[in-house]
Amino acid sequence: MQALDGFRLSKAVFVAVSLRLFDKLHQQSSSCHELARELGCDPDALERILGTCTAAGLLTLDKARYSNTLAADRFLRTDSPETLTGYVLYSDRILYRLWAHLEDAVRKGGHRWEQEFGRREGIFDHFFATEDEKRLFLAGMTGMGLLSSPAVVAAWDLGRFRHLVDLGGASGHLAIAACRRYAHLRATVFDLPAVTEIALSYIRSAGMDGRIDVVGGDFFVDPLPDADLFSVGRILHDWSEDNVVLLLRRIHSKLPPAGGLLIAERLLNDERDGPLATYLQSLNMLVCTEGKERSPSEYEALLRDVGFQAFEFHRTGQPVDAMLAVK
Repeated sequence: MQALDGFRLSKAVFVAVSLRLFDKLHQQSSSCHELARELGCDPDALERILGTCTAAGLLTLDKARYSNTLAADRFLRTDSPETLTGYVLYSDRILYRLWAHLEDAVRKGGHRWEQEFGRREGIFDHFFATEDEKRLFLAGMTGMGLLSSPAVVAAWDLGRFRHLVDLGGASGHLAIAACRRYAHLRATVFDLPAVTEIALSYIRSAGMDGRIDVVGGDFFVDPLPDADLFSVGRILHDWSEDNVVLLLRRIHSKLPPAGGLLIAERLLNDERDGPLATYLQSLNMLVCTEGKERSPSEYEALLRDVGFQAFEFHRTGQPVDAMLAVK
């Protein structure tokens, strides 16, 4: 029954965030009728959203007045430093629609962009089609990265490395987390030219513009910056095996001896029996991209095939796990 109801709760939270309900309840409690008037909603219908969010632990109700819980204040307010609202809205406007075609993806293989949106291009062309779509996507990736990146850079002592290049680094959340943890480390965020200005704004806001620079380029084609540590966070799961091998070869050839590659991805069990969240993400990759989630042994085989010699993995307990390979 929880599985059957899962999409209903997801959509209720999507709607609450889209209405900016949690923004309204940040500093002041409100009644259903006050919220309905401010948000332009039917009071009876809105009460059902409010009741659902209360039952889910996102709101509290006292004397007919609703307030945010700590979790809602941290993650579901638009202006919270830890906000996940970008990822919520991206899930609502893009993923929810693509998942409607999951059966077709399972029967035929391949992502569902053309089927749903009438476009042949894939995920990144769509997300970067307009400035608003680009900012929404990057805000979503940042929210998820704020949960995971500190744990990823703490999984091993990376103190021996001097210069990190984060490929496909988006807003720079992993580079920022690494520089905060390792005081001597310098970093470069390498991503598509369309991302660079937004990445710089996040880096400046973090006070890291003196230690982290941004370079625009395509990591499949353009020269990679020099580094003794590369990172790829939620990148390899987007691509086919051929493209993954191509990227890993480019990274390996650029690294000096004893150079490292830090990978952040959800990991399947080698026994292929879970975790559930990772398999759900792998289905998400099916409808969205040409990629999938992999197990530690699959990643290790890919890395050793391109020349890496040492490999370790660490389950972080956060939305992504960590792997470290050394040349």
